Amino acid sequence: MDHGQNESEPRRSGSFSHISSTNSSLRRRSLNRLGSSHREIDDDSVSEAGDIGDRAFDSKRHSGSGGLMFSFDNLEENVVLPIQEHSFKESQLDVVASPLPNVILLNKDQNEECKKDLPWLLTYISSRIHLAGLGILGVLTRYLLEKLFGPQVIGATGDHSYMYIDLAPNMLGSFLMGWFGAVFKGYISNFSPELAVGLTTGYLGSLTTFSGWNQKMLELSVDGQWVFSFLGFLLGLFLVAYSFIFGVETAKGLKWVFKRTNLSSKCGFSQVNNIMSRVILIVVMVTMLGLLWGVSVTLLKKDFDDDNSTSYLWFGCIVGPIGVWIRFYLAQLNGQGLGKTQMMKWMPFGTLIANVAAACIMAAFATIKKSVNDKHFNTVATGIQFGLCGCLSTVSTFIAEFAAMRESKHPWRAYAYAFTTMIISFALGTLIFSVPVWVKGWS
Repeated sequence: MDHGQNESEPRRSGSFSHISSTNSSLRRRSLNRLGSSHREIDDDSVSEAGDIGDRAFDSKRHSGSGGLMFSFDNLEENVVLPIQEHSFKESQLDVVASPLPNVILLNKDQNEECKKDLPWLLTYISSRIHLAGLGILGVLTRYLLEKLFGPQVIGATGDHSYMYIDLAPNMLGSFLMGWFGAVFKGYISNFSPELAVGLTTGYLGSLTTFSGWNQKMLELSVDGQWVFSFLGFLLGLFLVAYSFIFGVETAKGLKWVFKRTNLSSKCGFSQVNNIMSRVILIVVMVTMLGLLWGVSVTLLKKDFDDDNSTSYLWFGCIVGPIGVWIRFYLAQLNGQGLGKTQMMKWMPFGTLIANVAAACIMAAFATIKKSVNDKHFNTVATGIQFGLCGCLSTVSTFIAEFAAMRESKHPWRAYAYAFTTMIISFALGTLIFSVPVWVKGWS
């Protein structure tokens, strides 16, 4: 502080000194956690880069973001630091300048308001509604992208090519994960932690699908196109990884524009979440989920009897949220390791189990469809594959974890994780799908 400060403000000077000291400590802790460079990420935490399930709402460990804010984002820009109660009198300024850029200092009344939160049960229900509603939107978006880039329109992807039919949704979902799962997730969490998790785990997790990717490679191998199958995995991993990186870089560029123009402050992006806005959002999500389920049931009844080709989509929208919820619960295993010693803590076992399980279920239904020649059963089976398996598995979270591991002190773990997921899924899928097809001679 300036030595020429008025004698009548010694209390304020002392409080600013205290705040400056607190901010310096906070800055050091943030930098220690994030790392001073992209190669200094905590290796015990990279497996939490994607999703951590219910632990996302544990304020003692995370700031509501639902995932690790690894090196792509800066926690300091979203910090809300309450003023110590003894620092100012209630009649003094409500908001004061801070030595730490972009840190909001609140008085006692505002601090009490920020401490208010939704009841636990309402938060629990709200998070599941967000996951379900946005998960169905992810299923619909995936369907539209498959049709748009598939043989019937653009023709960039296909069922019998290493440019598999789900490539476009996987690339777009990975790109958007760079935006909403890495760079802007903290801003969204400030408004609503449930929305942040709903967008990443619900929408992007359902927009992308690992099980569909694995099944297409299995079908190529069954037809003897082993080279295409290998290229599909290799090229697919390359394209989704760089889609995520491109998403991160473009989001950081937009974030820089926000800083230069101070647009984030003007639009209220830096404001703390409040109860009323979250309640309104819950009402919107409940209404949206009710409409999506209602329309899906109505259209399924209509199309199911007529054997319409879109009937599997509506069944997939109905059962899709089940896959999202299971994946959300499995995500609690991420960052926990194996056994009491927490061996291989760096491996996101929740995401691994979700992807492998979905790939196996999809392969099993593909095998059953070969043996059961019934249109109605095919509709139900395909709906489960497209909806439940598509939402249970994810590429966007998978690639976010892959990217975080590549930026850690042991980048080889990223490739160990990726190839472990692919090899196990493909090997089990071969036993469940390919071997029966070869033995029975099904076309």
